[in-house]
Amino acid sequence: MFPSGLSMLWEQTDPRNALRERFGFERYEDAVSWLGEELARSWALDVVACDRILISAHNAIAWVRTANQHLVVKWSHASPLFPRFSAVSDLVGRLHDAGLPVVPQVASVNGESRVVVRPRGVQLSMAVQRSVEADHLDVVDDEAVGNAGAVLARLHRALAACPDDRLDHNPQRNGETAPPADLRARMTRWLDEDDAGRAPDASARLRVDLESLRPIGVPQQLVHGDYRSGNILTAGSEVVAVLDFDEVSLDHRINDIANSLVLLGTRFTQWRPTPREVRDVFLAGYQSVQPLTADERRWLDAVVLWRGILAIPAGEDPFGWAEAL
Repeated sequence: MFPSGLSMLWEQTDPRNALRERFGFERYEDAVSWLGEELARSWALDVVACDRILISAHNAIAWVRTANQHLVVKWSHASPLFPRFSAVSDLVGRLHDAGLPVVPQVASVNGESRVVVRPRGVQLSMAVQRSVEADHLDVVDDEAVGNAGAVLARLHRALAACPDDRLDHNPQRNGETAPPADLRARMTRWLDEDDAGRAPDASARLRVDLESLRPIGVPQQLVHGDYRSGNILTAGSEVVAVLDFDEVSLDHRINDIANSLVLLGTRFTQWRPTPREVRDVFLAGYQSVQPLTADERRWLDAVVLWRGILAIPAGEDPFGWAEAL
C-alpha cells in the first residue's frame, strides 16, 4: 500500500527535508530509534521493527511491529491543535464503546490516549492504535458501498449523541474563523467571494437552487468530515474500520453525506469522481438506517453540486470532475 522507509503521503517534497524541518530528525534511522525509545517509555511496548514513516503536513504516521502485534503510531507538531487531538481521541473511544467500527487509541502506561513529548526540542502529541489488516473501500463493490452508507448513518446517529464544544470548529480546514453556521449563507458567500469560475453554468444553477430551497429544518451535529475510501477499511463487503477523525466538526449531516457522495472513491493521490450509480447505492444504504427528511433530500442535491464544483482542479481536469457535475 505504501513504500517502505520514509515517504510523503501526498505532498511533492523531499521527505528527508520534511522530517528534519518539521520534526527535528536528521535521518530516518534517528526517527526510528527515538520512536522505539518513546514507545518503550510511555507505552511499555518493545518495538522490533518500523516498516515505514509517512509525513503529511504537520503529521507523521509510522507502522511498527512488536513481537505479537502490528501498530500504527501518529504524532503531530501542531501544538495549537493538541486540545483538539485529545478531544478526537476521547470521541473515538466513545464511538468504539458504542459499537461503531472505529479504532481506539492504545492507552499509555499512565492510562492516557495521547502523550505529549519533546524530542529534539520539538513538542509532539503522540497516539498509538492497532493496525487493521483490511482493504480500502472499493466502489465497484455495490454491497460494500451500501454498507458504507449504512455505517455513515450509524456514525451520524452516534455523533449526534456526543456533543463536544472542543470539536465544533475545525481550524485545519476553515482557519481561525468559523464559517457561517447557516449552510445557505456559507454557500452563498462562497459563490460571491471564492468561486474560481471553473464551472460557471453549474455555479449559476447552484445560486438559483439556493434561492428556492426552504430551511433545512434539522440541527447541526458533529460529523466525520472526510468519509471516503481512503478512510474506510473493509473485509469482504463489510466495513471493519472508519479511520481519521481529524476533520470532525459541527455541521449539517447532509454536508457530510454530500462530501462522501462526491469523493467516495478517492484515496491519497488517486482522485476520481464518484459515478452516479455508486452515489445512488451509497445513499440508499444511508437511508436504510436514517432516512433524510424531504427538505434535507432537496438540499442534498444542491450541496452535492457545490461539493462537485469545489472538487474541480485548477488547470487540466484529466479525470472529468467538471463533466461529472
